[in-house]
Amino acid sequence: MGWFWAEPPPEAGIPQGHPAVSLNKEPPPGCPMHQKAADAFNPHKAKSVQPVEKPSASGCPVPHGSSSPLPPSSCPVPHASRSQEQQQQQQEQESKSILSQLNPLNYMFPDLSQKPAPKQTMALPTEREESSIPKGSGDGTWEYPSPQQMYNALLRKGYTDTDITAVESMVSVHNFLNEGAWQEIVDWEKRFARGLYRGWQVCKRGEAHAAEELDKQWDGVEVNPTLIRFQGRPKDLTPKATMLQVLGWIYPAKFGTDLPFDRHDWYVSRDVNGQKKEIRYVIDYYSGEPEPTGEPVFYLDVRPAATPLGAAERIIRWSTDVWWKAIGGDQREQNPQPFFRHNAVKPWG
Repeated sequence: MGWFWAEPPPEAGIPQGHPAVSLNKEPPPGCPMHQKAADAFNPHKAKSVQPVEKPSASGCPVPHGSSSPLPPSSCPVPHASRSQEQQQQQQEQESKSILSQLNPLNYMFPDLSQKPAPKQTMALPTEREESSIPKGSGDGTWEYPSPQQMYNALLRKGYTDTDITAVESMVSVHNFLNEGAWQEIVDWEKRFARGLYRGWQVCKRGEAHAAEELDKQWDGVEVNPTLIRFQGRPKDLTPKATMLQVLGWIYPAKFGTDLPFDRHDWYVSRDVNGQKKEIRYVIDYYSGEPEPTGEPVFYLDVRPAATPLGAAERIIRWSTDVWWKAIGGDQREQNPQPFFRHNAVKPWG
């Protein structure tokens, strides 16, 4: 699957330095990835979508509804009384029975149904597409859900008004964005998988020269990260997205932007001196203005989570690019001159 990045001037508020993804074909109007219908999956804008069961604030997929109330004490039918401890044990047992069915790799059920849903109006393909993303277990690559599985998952999450004719386009957009996100993660790993100093060596001449520096620093060993697991967190704003909203409120002309319509956390396995280390990456998904041809545009803001190591990597990659541009690095390489010349005119002379 080919990948390309559009490089138009970034819109106000869109995180700069991140790819704009333009689809070759505009999804049907009912597709939730379409700009006009993205609100259907935007928890901050949802209007018409009425989930069957309101999720808990923690985002846990397990329903936390209260159990059936006990009959009132005035009920003439005798009922065996149960202690509060017994009721709590039963609730914990029921929760465990549901949690045992969850797949810890992606917080969804291990076998998404391929059967048509009740009252489904048309047949959907059941073929699953292989991704280019290797599994952390070493057992091949991750598989994308089929259109039928995607439709069943949406219904189970409460999106009962999903346009079934748009599901295949939704799957294509979903797969396309995931491939782009993984490519961004691989680029990060190529820079920093061998340590911060080597990352600085690769980044010191800015983003425009990163590929050239990678060739210079290459030691014959390929960097092969793998994806251990992932988690969708659409209702949890990242610190960066929150900061952009605050800046947009203060200076809307420059930073004003909509909230990201989705967020993912991807846990990646990095090989550090022969040992596997888990690195968490954070991905914010933004919708941009459609192309003149009507094709929707998406922006992916991919970076390591703000752990001490992740923050150091982000600072190195961002600051070196800013510094290289600020000092006119390319021009200085073509016409090298010392920063300070003994015969330069002194401002105080």
